[in-house]
Amino acid sequence: MKKFILIFAILISIISCKNDELNPDRFKTGTFEIPEGKGYKKTIIIRQDSLQIEKYEDRIDSLSIVWKNNFNYTLQILHPKNAIDEEPIHVKITSLKNNSYEFEAVIGHSNFIQKGTIFKK
Repeated sequence: MKKFILIFAILISIISCKNDELNPDRFKTGTFEIPEGKGYKKTIIIRQDSLQIEKYEDRIDSLSIVWKNNFNYTLQILHPKNAIDEEPIHVKITSLKNNSYEFEAVIGHSNFIQKGTIFKK
């Protein structure tokens, strides 16, 4: 019986460690990068609480970020400069890796889906 309990405890430990690797909470804060390519300029992202700061080319944008769940969030530019900047950006995380995730983003209610990868630094 003691061997069974020991084996069971080891299996639970292994399973819980595996789940930490797939937990998207690690992408809610920190510094990230979207590499250049696939319609993106190199973008540095800094997230803290409900604020996201994006640096690309010679621009810096501040956005509010609201997490709906671990795999969906909405971005809103805080100081829009044109009509498209006023639209929310709906982001869905489609797959997770150790230090990155793939996403699909839609601006407002458009049918255009932009795909990309974000890497945690």
